[in-house]
Amino acid sequence: MTVLGVVFRPEFAPERLRSVAVAAEESGLAELWLWEDCFRESGTATAVAVLGWTERLRVGVGLLPVPLRNVALSAMEVATIERLFPGRATIGFGHGVQEWMGQVGARVESPVTLLREYLVAVRRLLAGEVVTSSGRYINLDRVQLQWPPATAPTVLAGAIGPKSLAVCAETADGVILTASSGPDGVRRARELVGDVPITVYLRAAVGPGAQQRIDAEETDELGVADDDIPVMIERLAEAGADTVVLEPTPDEPDLEGLVRYTAGL
Repeated sequence: MTVLGVVFRPEFAPERLRSVAVAAEESGLAELWLWEDCFRESGTATAVAVLGWTERLRVGVGLLPVPLRNVALSAMEVATIERLFPGRATIGFGHGVQEWMGQVGARVESPVTLLREYLVAVRRLLAGEVVTSSGRYINLDRVQLQWPPATAPTVLAGAIGPKSLAVCAETADGVILTASSGPDGVRRARELVGDVPITVYLRAAVGPGAQQRIDAEETDELGVADDDIPVMIERLAEAGADTVVLEPTPDEPDLEGLVRYTAGL
């Protein structure tokens, strides 16, 4: 069965998050997802807030940009979240938008190498290991979490190109695909990553003006409205997606309504 979720995009003001989280909890939505886009909202701070406001809802963060974050700090944050809210959070890591990474002086020559080193290190730290690493980018000297989680949480990774996807499949518990993937992209990814779980985003809008909002957003990402949504979800699932996360347009007037709609599918 395909798991469904909705993204609270960081274009929405943080103070809108609580009512959306409550709507997700009350409607029975499986997952609420969050992004850490520069220079908008923290992925971990918003995750903790949602988890604290709810009791059942699972929260996904996709993605945390690895050039922006020290690996030990990320491991500390993820471990803390897992100990506070066991089994309810899924954290994803990725390259980050390279232009943004350049703006903060964090752009690296080989994002693929960084992602591989980072994922290996963060998962070892979350497993409670003492980690010493001397890599191209990740350098740790006998680092060990004092409060590792009892069970290592699910760690996902997201990317676009085949090399990066191969790294994600090799070093993470699952992969995240953008809304530009579509069924064909999911199918290609499935062939590449094997049995590794796939999460994919899908731009979606419902209600008055839904198709106009989809068409007005300047992007190459796949977008559908109203009755086309369940059809596309089914196509993505048939192509190999395990989780489909609906991505509202930045001008979505009724986030809570989209959450309730998705929960009812």
